[in-house]
Amino acid sequence: MVKIPKKLPPTSTVGEVRSLFADDHVHMALVVAADGKLLTTIERADIAAEAPDTAPVVHLGRLEGRVALEWWSITWTTEWLKSQGRRRLAVVDAGGHLTGLLCLKRNGTGYCSDAGVLGRSRAQAEECVGEHPSWT
Repeated sequence: MVKIPKKLPPTSTVGEVRSLFADDHVHMALVVAADGKLLTTIERADIAAEAPDTAPVVHLGRLEGRVALEWWSITWTTEWLKSQGRRRLAVVDAGGHLTGLLCLKRNGTGYCSDAGVLGRSRAQAEECVGEHPSWT
């Protein structure tokens, strides 16, 4: 489980979520209250093409079918994800507070980790510096 997923505050806009989704590795935006409670999850399909960038996103998306409780067995959760054709689930505690994000790898053989996400971010940053020498 990714324990430090990217989170957005309730004041986030459609434009901010679109920017987050510019990274094709990001499949779900997590909107979280200041106290850590997960308010909604947003996927690309939740944002209408005509939605203005300034529109708030807190009322978009949903929790149903996109959230796992932290005590669910990983075996059962993996089977459920595969049966639904899904790869992402936000993980919450009994109070609905975000504890992480389950990201089933594309090949279905395991889950993403904080270390893997950090490594990919570093590799992408190095690629950008290589393409743009003035960014050193």
